[in-house]
Amino acid sequence: MTTRREFIGITAGAMALYAAGLRAVEGADKPLKILFLGGTGFLGPHQIRYALARGHEVTMFNRGSNTGMYGDQVEELMGNRDANIDSGLSALHGERQWDVVIDNSGYVPRHVKDSVELLKDRCQRYLYVSTVAVYDFGIGAEVFPEDAKLADLEDPTVEEVNGETYGPLKAVCDRIVQEALGEKATIVRPTYVVGPGDHTDRFTYWVDRVNRGGEVLAPTRPGVTAQWVDARDLCPWIVTLAENDTAGVYNAAGPAAPFTREGLMWGLRAMTDKPVTFYWPTEDLVEEYEINQPMMSAREGSLFFDNAASMAAGLHYRSLAETAADTLSWWHEQPEERRANPRRWPSSEKENEVIARIRQSI
Repeated sequence: MTTRREFIGITAGAMALYAAGLRAVEGADKPLKILFLGGTGFLGPHQIRYALARGHEVTMFNRGSNTGMYGDQVEELMGNRDANIDSGLSALHGERQWDVVIDNSGYVPRHVKDSVELLKDRCQRYLYVSTVAVYDFGIGAEVFPEDAKLADLEDPTVEEVNGETYGPLKAVCDRIVQEALGEKATIVRPTYVVGPGDHTDRFTYWVDRVNRGGEVLAPTRPGVTAQWVDARDLCPWIVTLAENDTAGVYNAAGPAAPFTREGLMWGLRAMTDKPVTFYWPTEDLVEEYEINQPMMSAREGSLFFDNAASMAAGLHYRSLAETAADTLSWWHEQPEERRANPRRWPSSEKENEVIARIRQSI
């Protein structure tokens, strides 16, 4: 588990790189009053720093776990999304108005409903950060536009967020926001969010592993579509949607053109001059050795989340080369202890065992 000190260090390092690019940001024509629900995770700092650079007045509501990370630039309101815990949403009670609410931390329908009911008449726009996991993947489709069928939550009383319930819970949250806010609602559905500061280490694994060279256990199903979005593209764009008062639902899933897992590996291969040999395992082999391949489900079909609407609304997806190079630089700057303890990376021992099995079958 990441300690508070480690988290602040990770975030500060990434934000130092990001802040350097914000110096040239022009102020907004019309400064807004923006309330962020959540703001100290991976997305929040990118959003808030950009909003501040644009001259917006920022208020952040969270549990207070990282108090003071923005100094006196941000007004902090303490509480809990769960109205039944501690002071709950009491810090948001009253008649105060905001131009925009950006909801980064809504995972449980009850929490989102309480926030929406409290704030729907006190803001001009409610922007909810959802996920592409909301779609119903059991319908046999390969392409998912924003109006594709959403997943159903089998038990409406469930509030535990895990791998199975995450998508259906967020789907219910989507419906709550849309039904309560109507044209005042904006829904953003990102796929894997990557880049410097990503504490999940998923994309970072592939960047680092390929860069180290040698015999690399590649993902299963090389022809399957791979999609991601750099936080440094996603987060300013979310603020831009707020500035433009843009309604609608948007998949945030780059790159701009379809990419495969094999294409991703060869793109990362081009970043190093070390010899690299890829070994492509079967799904059965990965499951037999219980290897976790970050971002790459062994059984996942070829799913493409249509990104045309997001690009039409101004989302620019930067190149794989830029995202990967910056992620690698950030990773190399992390403390040795942090790099020695990545999150859920496959062990080199298991990787070598599977590669040996593949070589035997060649």
